[in-house]
Amino acid sequence: MYTNGDIFVGEVIGTAILILFGAGVCAAVTLHHSKAKGAGWVVIAFGWGMGVLAGAYTAAPLSGGHLNPAVTVGSAIAGGTPWSKVPLYVLAQMIGAAVGAVLAWALYYAQFAANAERATAQPTLGIFSTGPEIRKPAANLVTEVIATAGLVLPLLCFGQNKGIGIGQVPGAQAGVYGSGINVLLVALLVVGIGLSLGGPTGYAINPARDLGPRLVHAVLPIPNKGSSDWGYAWIPVAGPLIGAVLSGLVFRLAF
Repeated sequence: MYTNGDIFVGEVIGTAILILFGAGVCAAVTLHHSKAKGAGWVVIAFGWGMGVLAGAYTAAPLSGGHLNPAVTVGSAIAGGTPWSKVPLYVLAQMIGAAVGAVLAWALYYAQFAANAERATAQPTLGIFSTGPEIRKPAANLVTEVIATAGLVLPLLCFGQNKGIGIGQVPGAQAGVYGSGINVLLVALLVVGIGLSLGGPTGYAINPARDLGPRLVHAVLPIPNKGSSDWGYAWIPVAGPLIGAVLSGLVFRLAF
C-alpha cells in the first residue's frame, strides 16, 4: 500500500513530467520560431506517449503512476485503489498538471513572447488544452467517453494480468512494472489512442491533463493568447470520468 506522502509526491512529479512532454510537443509543433513547427499530428501523438512513458515510470514506485483522475477512478471502481485515496491522487494530479504546463511555458518562453508579433500571432490554448475540430457538445462528449474507455479498460486488464501499477486489482501480481516493458505498453497504447481516436477532440482522456493547463493558460502573461474556452472545459472533464466509470464497471462484471 502506498503512503499518502509517496502518492502525493509521485503523482505531482509524474503528472508534471507528462504535461511537460505533452504541452512541450504541442508548443514545438505550433509556435513560430520552433525548429519542429508544422511537424504534425504523428509527432504530437508520440510526444504525449513518451510523456506517459517518462511520467509513469518515474511515479510508479511511489504511487503506481496513475497521472490521471480517470485512471484513479477506474481503478477505485475495479477495487484496486481505496476510495479514501482518490481525493489525494486527484489533487496531486491537478497540481502536477499545472506545474508541468508552467514548465513547458518557461521552456518555450521566447517563442511565446514572439506571439506579440501581430502579423504571426495565433491562439495558444491548443498547446495547453484540448478543443474539438467540430463543436458539437454531445458528439464531443461521446468521443471523450469512448477514447477514455480505450485507455482505462486496457489499463485495468494490464493491472490484473501484469501488475501494471495502477493499483492491486483482484488477481494482480505483486511487484509493479518489473523490467519496465509494461510502462512501454501503456505509452504505446496512448500513442495509438492519439492516432486512432484523437482526431475529433484532441483526446484529453484525462481531466487533469486538460483542466490544470487550461487554468495555467488563463493566468499566464502570453501575448495574444486568445480565449481559454471555458464553455468547452466541462467536456474533457466529464467525458473521461464517465469513460472511467464505465470501464471500471465493465471490468468488475467481465474480468
